[in-house]
Amino acid sequence: MTTESTMTIREMCDAFDVTPRTLRFYESKELIFPERQGQKRLYHRRDRARLKLILRGKRFGFSLEEIRQLLDMYHMGDQQQTQLTETYRIARERLAQMEQQRDELNEAIDELKEQLAWGDKMIASMGQKKRAAE
Repeated sequence: MTTESTMTIREMCDAFDVTPRTLRFYESKELIFPERQGQKRLYHRRDRARLKLILRGKRFGFSLEEIRQLLDMYHMGDQQQTQLTETYRIARERLAQMEQQRDELNEAIDELKEQLAWGDKMIASMGQKKRAAE
């Protein structure tokens, strides 16, 4: 690490398992704001905290725009109450969507298993007919 309070792009990539391209993309979307020293980018604690939240939000299926809006609510002067309330609301919606997707996937898996069981029976019966004809 360059200093205790900053990290280079390589250190950020290693620490968060992301690519330099990903960090530059998040910077272009105004999600993180590294300090620029010529071509060099230095990431402060705030950038690391924001990146952690971005990656968590992406893992939960939040859009980048939702993440950006939530991050922008940090400095509203209400001790993050607005940010937390909105994050909670969006997270509840996302959880409901994920549970619905899981239920639909479980139904599709069960149906496919039934079809495979039917296919097994059909293949087995065809094999018996073939042996009987021989």
